[in-house]
Amino acid sequence: MAYAAFRSIGAYAPSKILSNEDLAVMVDTSDDWITKRTGIKERRIAADGEFTSDMGAKAAQIAIERSGIDKSQIDMIVCATISPDYFCMPSTAAIISTKLGLSNATAFDISAACTGFVYVLSIAKAFIESGMKKNILIIGAEKLSAITDYSDRGTCILFGDGAGAAVISATEDKNEAIIDVHTGADGAFADLLMSPNGGSGSAHDTLDQEAASCFMQMKGNETFKVAVKTLTKDVVDILSENSIEASQIKHFVPHQANLRIIKAVGEALKLTDEQVVLTVEKYGNTSGASIPMAINDIYESGRLQKGELMLLDAFGGGLTWGSALVPFAPLQK
Repeated sequence: MAYAAFRSIGAYAPSKILSNEDLAVMVDTSDDWITKRTGIKERRIAADGEFTSDMGAKAAQIAIERSGIDKSQIDMIVCATISPDYFCMPSTAAIISTKLGLSNATAFDISAACTGFVYVLSIAKAFIESGMKKNILIIGAEKLSAITDYSDRGTCILFGDGAGAAVISATEDKNEAIIDVHTGADGAFADLLMSPNGGSGSAHDTLDQEAASCFMQMKGNETFKVAVKTLTKDVVDILSENSIEASQIKHFVPHQANLRIIKAVGEALKLTDEQVVLTVEKYGNTSGASIPMAINDIYESGRLQKGELMLLDAFGGGLTWGSALVPFAPLQK
């Protein structure tokens, strides 16, 4: 039987920094107000003419180079994004494949908001375990600045741009295998976090309304309550179902949405500060890119070593949620 192994990680963050002080000039807010409520100090913003596919391709190139696998062996690319280059077609994954020089790989996007990377991880695991694919490039890439209303204090303080990618490959070694992935969704809570217009579910009277229709809207307090409850339950369930104790987790990598949510979940699980990976302060919420960007941070800092167990946990618009138990299994030592 083939198992799926998490071989490598890569990420890209734009050079432009939008600080809390910068936002205080744009809306009625302050560094103190933002920091206390979110833990965010700054976020990255893509350059003019820099698209989601550009960022995804840069992160993917790093992941491929680190994987030890020739790029010609990549047989599928899946991109998680809610800010694609084009909302209808072509897919951002297809554009990325061309930018990487891959012309024959299966390529498609998925939309699961902040849970996107966990969703594409589950897809890669299923394709590899079925024997249909051998080396899959999974990407979370977002240009959220393109769908953020910078006059809305409740959302513009939260979101940033960036991308992360990983190579998932077939292995016969069960010790390298991704242990489990949980995913779920409940559309009954869709109005808590959504882009309410821009699709076939809404009508537009003017071009101006359509241009502004894709901005994100969020009911912050309600989302916070559901997020903490859902994230905690999902992690408790995946640990219990796999007979793994929280103390066995080397790196808890949550979606980097809000420091208060991360701390609440960590405390509920009795995780130590050393176990919890935090990047929200410098990147903000990058939706589907946040988990791979956080993994890349601990990899590049030398904190992530071969064989160490990661617990991924995410919650996003849809509402969607997901968790995963993932050993780091690079080909190189």
